[in-house]
Amino acid sequence: MSNKPVLHTILSPKLLDLYTITNSIVVVIDVFRATSTIATALYNGATKIIPVDAVDKCIEIGKKTGGITAGERDGKIIPGLDYGNSPAEYPRSFIEGKTLVLTTTNGTKLLHMALQNGASEIITGSFPNLSAVCDHLVAQKKNVILGCSAWKDRFNLEDCLFAGAVIEKIKAHFTIHCDSSLMAENMYALHKHELKSFIRNTTHWHRLSQYGLEKDLEYCVSADLANILPVFINGDLVVQ
Repeated sequence: MSNKPVLHTILSPKLLDLYTITNSIVVVIDVFRATSTIATALYNGATKIIPVDAVDKCIEIGKKTGGITAGERDGKIIPGLDYGNSPAEYPRSFIEGKTLVLTTTNGTKLLHMALQNGASEIITGSFPNLSAVCDHLVAQKKNVILGCSAWKDRFNLEDCLFAGAVIEKIKAHFTIHCDSSLMAENMYALHKHELKSFIRNTTHWHRLSQYGLEKDLEYCVSADLANILPVFINGDLVVQ
């Protein structure tokens, strides 16, 4: 019997209930674009990010904390919020020392579900902080759930590709008997040398590129440009 910790990949929040996540580290993955934005804002000096699952809560917490409110629905800034969900909106010159209150369609929801289901730790992952995520998972020696945020509960390819990138880097340290992990790793291996062209086939690319977000999306599949580890502690995402 192997005494390595176990790793599973969940391809949609709708599948989360099928897995036991107590005593597991859950990696919330929302490549286009929430977890890429979270890593970028924290890397550029944001004090913390408060992820919320409803717009009115976002506005209310923004008022209480003096934080910047941000969120989009279908690629457009939500009326009543200050900013959107683009990593490019959060350079150091703007975000350093500030609190960001963020609501997103998919990633925030999965984070709160993981919390309710008893995850021992929640971190966020995307290509810009790939190495930080992998180093942490190897060091912790705990069971891991790679949680893909999907899109309105439907499978999406970019989150799966990131899960595959993580698995490729850390699989020697884990027991992995999981077809979704096998698929993710194989998909990533097939396309890792042409990610920026391959992601143009995805539904999410087509959805967001019509808003002129191609540069954003290419950034979101670029490794280690914001290589810090966002950890969810007492309601806030902070740098570990």
